[in-house]
Amino acid sequence: MNALVITPKEAQRALVIATRTNANTPAEFLVAGAKAAMVAELKKRMQTSVVEFYFVKKSTGELRRAFGTTMSSLVSRHINGRGIDRESVNTVAFWDTEAQGENKWRSFRYETLVKVC
Repeated sequence: MNALVITPKEAQRALVIATRTNANTPAEFLVAGAKAAMVAELKKRMQTSVVEFYFVKKSTGELRRAFGTTMSSLVSRHINGRGIDRESVNTVAFWDTEAQGENKWRSFRYETLVKVC
């Protein structure tokens, strides 16, 4: 038997996703829970490596492929302590390893995550 165990933080993310997507059916609530679990897995993996993932860009609706990380060895020199915790606005922040320019911090809303590779 397989079981899905979620933390209180994942449950909160699932509620945010369900609310933002207007979930009404049990299947839609299951999708919200699955996306919350995907967000948790992505955040965990980004702490130790560069991860390929896909999300829908809110402003344009396009499917975006990203290679992101939050590994301290790569991002610590780019943290100035003046930003806000992305969890407080229900988004995931990541350092975009393929972006050009000085500021490579990006974020996306939980419900727009499509796939973690």
